[in-house]
Amino acid sequence: QVHLVESGGGSVQSGGSLKLSCEASGAPFTNLCMGWFRQAPGKEREEVAYFRRYGGLFYSDSVKDRFTISQDIPERTAYLQMNNLKPEDTAMYYCATYYGVCPSSRERYRAQYWGQGTQVTVSS
Repeated sequence: QVHLVESGGGSVQSGGSLKLSCEASGAPFTNLCMGWFRQAPGKEREEVAYFRRYGGLFYSDSVKDRFTISQDIPERTAYLQMNNLKPEDTAMYYCATYYGVCPSSRERYRAQYWGQGTQVTVSS
């Protein structure tokens, strides 16, 4: 059983930055494909960023050029650096993972495990 623990959420003003962290346990980190999702009140959960096969990265159009996903394998931690935050980025952010290779550009990210979520609130 994989366990994910997020941290780093908070409240910032528009234009500010936050860095989310997600520490994974319960499986070899190199066997996991990490990703970030978010869910705003009244909306469905949406993909934000995840790792792709062969070193590629996926970003949703709404966060491209502002957010950066990364990971530190020895620390078993994935990160989401969020810059130039906007009020529409306000949401609960969830770390996700699954066993296996990361998806290619033609495959979907199919989350198997979820963190508890960390709230990000951006005020105008």
